[in-house]
Amino acid sequence: MKKSGPLALIPIGVFVVFYLSLGIIFEYVMKIPMGFYNVPVVVAFLIALFVAVLQTKGETLDKKFEIMGQGVGDKNIITMLLIFMLAGIFVGVVGRSSAESVAYFMLSVAPPRLAVVVLFLVSCFVSTAMGTSVGTITLITPIAVAVAEGSGFSLALCVGTVVGGAMFGDNLSFISDTTIAACNGQGCKMKDKFRTNFAVVLPAAVVTLILIAVLSFNSDIPEKIDRQYDMIQIIPYMLVLISGIIGVNVFITLLIGIFSGSVVMLATGAVTFPDLLAGMGAGASGMFETSMVAVLVAALGALIKHNGGFEALLNGIRRIFKGNKGGQLGIGLLVSLMDIATANNTVAIVMANPIAREMASDYGISGRKTASILDTFSCIAQGFLPYGAQILVALSAVSTLGFEITAFEIIGNLFYPMMLLISSLVFIFIIPEKKSKA
Repeated sequence: MKKSGPLALIPIGVFVVFYLSLGIIFEYVMKIPMGFYNVPVVVAFLIALFVAVLQTKGETLDKKFEIMGQGVGDKNIITMLLIFMLAGIFVGVVGRSSAESVAYFMLSVAPPRLAVVVLFLVSCFVSTAMGTSVGTITLITPIAVAVAEGSGFSLALCVGTVVGGAMFGDNLSFISDTTIAACNGQGCKMKDKFRTNFAVVLPAAVVTLILIAVLSFNSDIPEKIDRQYDMIQIIPYMLVLISGIIGVNVFITLLIGIFSGSVVMLATGAVTFPDLLAGMGAGASGMFETSMVAVLVAALGALIKHNGGFEALLNGIRRIFKGNKGGQLGIGLLVSLMDIATANNTVAIVMANPIAREMASDYGISGRKTASILDTFSCIAQGFLPYGAQILVALSAVSTLGFEITAFEIIGNLFYPMMLLISSLVFIFIIPEKKSKA
């Protein structure tokens, strides 16, 4: 029998109370400018981790460190940290001027009122090709900032649109970690899961585009945006976008961007070599908080799992939900709670896979449908987490460029995850799953 301990979930409650409540009080009660941004998320996780360490009874301190080390040493965590560093360096290399050139080029080839629509489409394509929402957000957010500054669109709308588009590919891409984890865990083919998933995400994406277009045409945007831009400085971003679209590995894509960006910025005289190195260091340093959160969440999750917190969650969901549709909703809620607890949708899917497979067998749910639900609901939850990697990366990218925005402002403009949740519930409760030939 696996250990089950509901009290092991207390550290999550400690974090939520400290981080979210303080942010809400600062921002909306005390009216402190950027109040939510002033809450130290790393300190909040350290407090939660300290509580988890105290809760872990019967183990020596060295053993507790060993448990945390196993969680931090997971392949997905290491991969995420490296992506953070490379993406930060890329932003530091190309700088704000390059992002502005890309933005003004986009605005020059598309009607001004369609600029945010273009941002959503580009984010969808790039994230699908690269298989990473975090990489997409880091690459496209500087463009969104420049579009907002140059066109007059709300910064929150532009950044939220990019985050939403990034979650589109994270959920659908063949090379996404979430897709691989869900399909392998449920024993289904990726193409089958893709077909099932695509039917759910297409209506959500179409409605999102309509909403963005309506908001765009109702905004007071100049008819013509005439800004100077350097076509040569667009090259690094174009290489990165093309590499992502054709499916080049995210690490190679980022290295291509860093190398081409360095050559272009030096060749055009935009920076000196010492300034270029300083920009690289500043870009990597800008990802410090995000990287530390990933490490702390991994360590915290390992202790909670060891103490039976996750097993308690699984047992509770199994007792509550009955029937086929209830089972599907239960699987969705299961992986959502896992994601809220770990702030990592891939880890959430991996942990939810065994019980979800058993639930699918009990409730007569196909493997492709189960994989689709796991991937979709984990991405929905992940997109809305103010302490998730996606929101934090977006905040870091915006801050690196000299602007400020709160997590709640971004969440309020996440139209795609909102529509995806509605579409998913419709496909669970209203539209029956088509029977496969097998």
